[in-house]
Amino acid sequence: MALSLDGLVSGLNTTELIKSLMDVHSIPKNLLKSKIADKGVVISNLQSLNASLQDLATKAKAASAQGAMTAFTATSTSSAVTVTAGADATPGAIDIVVDRVAQRHSIVSAPLAAWPDEPPVITLQNSKGERVEVTAASTSMQDVAKAITQAGFGVKATAVSAGSAADGTPLYRLQLNAADPGAAGSFTVLRGDIAAAQAGTAIDILTDPSAATVSPGADAQVRLWAGTTAEQVVTSANGTFAGLLPGVDVTVTAASTEPVTITVATDSAAQAKAHEAFVAQIAKILSGIDKGSTATVPSGSGETTTLGVFTGDSTVRALRRGLADAVQYPVGGISPSTMGISIDKNGVLSFDQERFTKALAENPEQVSAVFSGVATRVQDVAKSYSDKYDGLLTARITGQQNEVDSLGEQVERWDVRLAQRKATLERTYAQLEVQLARMQSQSSYLTSQLSALTPPQKGS
Repeated sequence: MALSLDGLVSGLNTTELIKSLMDVHSIPKNLLKSKIADKGVVISNLQSLNASLQDLATKAKAASAQGAMTAFTATSTSSAVTVTAGADATPGAIDIVVDRVAQRHSIVSAPLAAWPDEPPVITLQNSKGERVEVTAASTSMQDVAKAITQAGFGVKATAVSAGSAADGTPLYRLQLNAADPGAAGSFTVLRGDIAAAQAGTAIDILTDPSAATVSPGADAQVRLWAGTTAEQVVTSANGTFAGLLPGVDVTVTAASTEPVTITVATDSAAQAKAHEAFVAQIAKILSGIDKGSTATVPSGSGETTTLGVFTGDSTVRALRRGLADAVQYPVGGISPSTMGISIDKNGVLSFDQERFTKALAENPEQVSAVFSGVATRVQDVAKSYSDKYDGLLTARITGQQNEVDSLGEQVERWDVRLAQRKATLERTYAQLEVQLARMQSQSSYLTSQLSALTPPQKGS
């Protein structure tokens, strides 16, 4: 416990005196803490830069593939035909005739008060001839529907109210639907077990005159070059024709008697926007490095120069140079500036959309090749610095963090040293007060003794 003997004998403010002395002794520790705080700011900025580089490396990898940034618009002359074009599509147009759309196989049984067989054994058979035997918990139509659905054979059943019999007994129909559309989803429901189905004695529920096929399972069908000797029929189980044209998917939702024209065209605006966004991401990193490397010069007397967080950092400086070179150096003898990517005399990266659009219209293959080369170089630079295992910037962050840890250990040792020093000062001043008190006591005693030895004066 700290001693507080302020002014007991000496009249000194011991607490403030010790505090002032400790403030002087704490100067080295405070300098270390200030250094830790400064390095913390540097580490935070380096980590932010590293995260931006990692994101850039990921996007650059995706953009490095030839034609990865290509964009297309796809349209059709019918609202019932939807067209989607991918990056590997090619401009062009073609007519198709939609003969039919995909249908889900659906049937309904005759109205029944209960399943006619006891026990209720049913065989489901799909379009491939595969069979599964189902036994319901009871003859109730609800239990039969539940058993069919739970069989997991691609058939879903529901018991639907169908009025009442003459005696008032409730009647139900089984509504059975294929889980998937298309001809492959067709099925047959037979009364009887698999043995009966194989023997041909099982009864198809559709043989009842009151049963019906609501919709037969069918594939969607379109024709290319309809009415010519080159006519080609294409089918799809779900109504989507993947890759009907290279990189183009077509979905049909209604039949057509007249040809539907599908058109795929290059989307210059979307491509320019995608390229601009990629260049802007690089420009933001370069700008951030420049801002962090700029020192603030004093504008008046008494002010000092403030260094940026990246000032004098050779790793960050090399990173900036590497990114700038990756963007501006020619690819295959062609400068990226011919397609609107350039760096001015101040090192500011910019993108000229008008120049890019013009270059894209004149030679789209060349634009794709050059940008792919630029993206590959950017990826290499970004990865070499931001790799989480051996990236140069990652190593720089680790080194800074190690320095902070070392400084933290020094601060801890200073805490012990200062605590000991404070305890020593408190003991010293406590002993001073004790000694002064003792001397004061002795002085009082001697004064009283001297007074006793002095003879009294006459008449006093």
